[in-house]
Amino acid sequence: QVQLVESGGGLVQAGGSLRLSCAASGRTFGSYSMGWFRQGPGSEREFVAAIRWIGGNTWYADSVKGRFTISRDNAKNTLYLQMNSLKPEDTAIYYCAQFDRVTTPPWRTGNVGSWGQGTQVTVSS
Repeated sequence: QVQLVESGGGLVQAGGSLRLSCAASGRTFGSYSMGWFRQGPGSEREFVAAIRWIGGNTWYADSVKGRFTISRDNAKNTLYLQMNSLKPEDTAIYYCAQFDRVTTPPWRTGNVGSWGQGTQVTVSS
């Protein structure tokens, strides 16, 4: 299995920025995809962004398009999520995810083979 270790969460004011990192170890990502999900209080875990590990194609939830950028460093097996123009509704626990077998949407939790432990992002108004 793949171990995913997240970092970079914290408390920021609305309009601010954070960059989340996810370092993977144990197995390589191959030709499949990585992504980020988030889960707010009382909400289901929802898709945020995904990237093909080889090729770098990206996908975003409508709620974060134009504000968030997903990227990866293949050599370091590290995934990033740059979050700009943060809003209070972005407050959630953010989870790094490795997708199994899929390289296109829909990006479903059922296709996730490995999860990070989650990192808290809190955006104050």
